Amino acid sequence: MEYMSQEGYDKLVAELRQLETVELPQVREAIAEARDKGDLSENFEYHAAKREQGRLLSRIRYKQKVLEHARVIDTSRLDNDSVGLLSRVEMTNLANNNRMTYMIVNPHEANIREGKISIKSPIAQALLNKKAGDVVEVRVPAGLLKLKIEKTEIV
Repeated sequence: MEYMSQEGYDKLVAELRQLETVELPQVREAIAEARDKGDLSENFEYHAAKREQGRLLSRIRYKQKVLEHARVIDTSRLDNDSVGLLSRVEMTNLANNNRMTYMIVNPHEANIREGKISIKSPIAQALLNKKAGDVVEVRVPAGLLKLKIEKTEIV
């Protein structure tokens, strides 16, 4: 079971639709064109197109499997007091007083540029079920972080 936001689910559906309706037909057309050029045993274009088709089919199957097991979370039923999936957490690094805000999401939605971290990451694991005012210690590759949770909210 994969729990995710409605936004993440919709994005995954759109990616799958793009792969199936745009990219796969383009690759099949490239295979047909390469096949028309003659001897397939030495036809680089044909073999490259077949490899691309295999890669695309693999991605399509993976996304279908994720969607098959996906469940969209009803955010109105989530606890706003403690940190959990789809929580936006504002915290302070006690070593340098830097403030940071992250949203805890499903691994398929994680994107550090957008401030979304995977629930399976060490920081998210340390924050789970904690409340505003709690201090947590997280072991990361750079060492030990001490973070103070300033605020949590469900997005």
